[in-house]
Amino acid sequence: MKYSFLSVALLVAAQALICNYLHISMYLTLSLLPAIAICIPSRISTIKAMLIAFAAGFAVDFAAEGVLGLNVVALLPVAGLRKTICNAIFGEEVRARDEDFSIKKYGPAKVIFAVAIAQAIFLFIYVWADGGVTRTLEENLTRFIVSLIAGTMLSVMIANMLTREDR
Repeated sequence: MKYSFLSVALLVAAQALICNYLHISMYLTLSLLPAIAICIPSRISTIKAMLIAFAAGFAVDFAAEGVLGLNVVALLPVAGLRKTICNAIFGEEVRARDEDFSIKKYGPAKVIFAVAIAQAIFLFIYVWADGGVTRTLEENLTRFIVSLIAGTMLSVMIANMLTREDR
């Protein structure tokens, strides 16, 4: 599955299903949205990437979360920082060559690190915006760490599908 409108729409629908029907624990927030944002092709400008992130986040908020803007506010910084994250981890040649990252090209460690940073940014804002000030620091930290580990594992698989090179 390459990055396309159809693949993003399917992943947004999957995210809505996860939000509506997969309630494992109050400490687990699974989100595919950071993987969608970090994998936006490098040829797409930051403004367009943020518009894609806004649309994806709003669709999930509208279809599942019930709190309009929760995913949007957490996802926009990921989309805004995606080129900075990729440049820092994969090097300037990604932007210079206008190419996308993949596990085959850069190895699993770098891709996992990039996805983990995207998840961390998203979750930091999401946990805070989702009533973080009403919970203890220990509860918020537990939710952040559990969600970061689980979300990163899931998002690496999604990123591998979205950035797969043509064979």
